[in-house]
Amino acid sequence: MKRTLLRVALALIILGLAYLLFWPVPINPAAWTPPPAPELKGVYAQNNALAGIERLRIDSFGPEDVAFDKDDRIYCGAEDGRIYRLQPDGTKPEVFAQTKGRPLVLIFDHDGNLIVADAVIGLMSIAPDGKATVLATEAEGLPFRCTNDLDVAADGTIYFTDASSKFPLTKLKEDVLEHQPNGRFMAYDPRTKKTRVLLNDLYFANGVAVSPDQSFVLVNDTSSYRVRRYWLKGEKAGHSDVFIDNLPGFPDGISSNVRDTFWIALVNRRDAGLDFLLPHPFLRKVVWRLPSFLQPNIKRYAFVLGVDANGRVTQNLQDTAPSCFAQIANVVEHKGKLYCGSIGESAIGRMAR
Repeated sequence: MKRTLLRVALALIILGLAYLLFWPVPINPAAWTPPPAPELKGVYAQNNALAGIERLRIDSFGPEDVAFDKDDRIYCGAEDGRIYRLQPDGTKPEVFAQTKGRPLVLIFDHDGNLIVADAVIGLMSIAPDGKATVLATEAEGLPFRCTNDLDVAADGTIYFTDASSKFPLTKLKEDVLEHQPNGRFMAYDPRTKKTRVLLNDLYFANGVAVSPDQSFVLVNDTSSYRVRRYWLKGEKAGHSDVFIDNLPGFPDGISSNVRDTFWIALVNRRDAGLDFLLPHPFLRKVVWRLPSFLQPNIKRYAFVLGVDANGRVTQNLQDTAPSCFAQIANVVEHKGKLYCGSIGESAIGRMAR
């Protein structure tokens, strides 16, 4: 009897090891050695500057971004496809539109249409009466899998990202563990209705912000902990460089206050375990086969940086408390206040600048 039990136990162990080491996985990891994570001191010193955030509740979850119409009413999307509209004081949330997808980032264009990056549907435009129109679902023959973020330039061009051409938003962790350049940064011309690919080598392409002088666009390279700059004017037009590198967290959304600051939302701090795994593709395949609770995961933390036009950190806002307004995905400055979207809350965050 004991020998039988031992044989069964040994067989189970062998099967378990075979699964962890050799079972096929949907990721094709590439080796990358990240720079050492910066310590949370100096310009990144821990603080509780975000502790005073007020929560503006909605009847749903995950309002990733915030937009404002000409009457200062507040808009946000939710994970169930609904787009909410709140009054300027943050009260009376009502459903403005339903995309039937996952609206992430939104901003009004110059004609009063709400332009939406919907992770499931694609690039969309929603008229003032709530009627939705799909603007683009692919570029150069490659369909969008995770339309993520956007901004509208002074000339009406919509700059936006497809976070991954391989994985949908529901498989975000797979894209991070794979660490391949699956992301693209694009421009949509509303006059010609054409989409151009500007960059196609991004690692989970994310936040987008046009500079106040319209000379460049910033795009977050989330899985590489950096922000890229794509030049629109001057000698470097059509080329890109690194705007800020080796951030202490994962940059999600980015916005301009149209004066002197780009607000970068760090949705999560760097994960020491993930940084250790990134140079080792085989280990990442093993980790993918583990239960989710044993894999690197998002933790509750609030982290926002303000950066000037030269990539220098000028604002460092954090909240370390377990009860913090967590997983901030976007920050928009509007009339002296900061409005925060989140993928981990059922509310918009608001605080005085």
